[in-house]
Amino acid sequence: MYGADSPPIRVGAETGADFDELYAASFQGLTLQLYAYLGDLAEAQDVVQEAFCRAFGKWKQIRRYDDPVAWVRRVAWNLATSRFRKQKTALNFLRRQREERAAEPSPDRVALVRALAEIPPQQRRAVVLHYMAQLSVAEIARQEGVAEGTVKSWLSRGRAALAGRLSDPAQKGF
Repeated sequence: MYGADSPPIRVGAETGADFDELYAASFQGLTLQLYAYLGDLAEAQDVVQEAFCRAFGKWKQIRRYDDPVAWVRRVAWNLATSRFRKQKTALNFLRRQREERAAEPSPDRVALVRALAEIPPQQRRAVVLHYMAQLSVAEIARQEGVAEGTVKSWLSRGRAALAGRLSDPAQKGF
């Protein structure tokens, strides 16, 4: 672990240290440094781990450096800085987004939705597809796999059922 008065860990090729020794000797200290910088232990562990993964891929070259830990540390700090930039960009994007609010549904719309919920499913589907989705009787018949006469019947019955429910003030909640 790094302290204020502890010397930096120097593991180099001249000591015969291998990657596992470098990792064991410096992971915790680097993680603590990045934790202090990032303020999030999991993030710090992630960036240090990523830096070690990159070092492992280039270990033949990095092991010859005077201070391989310095290379890992630099990569970890660069990764942490990159994460800060990404987070800042994401926050700026979110701040620029406007929260859109939908208007409250009118009492008539609430009554219509309630009335639609009370009629049989086939009639409801036919009414919604015809009047709201603006599909023709033929299109609804193809979609539902029934004859056009069946769709016309559903529409007729659905309109009648809705008319009864919507004209009754007790059903509207007034």
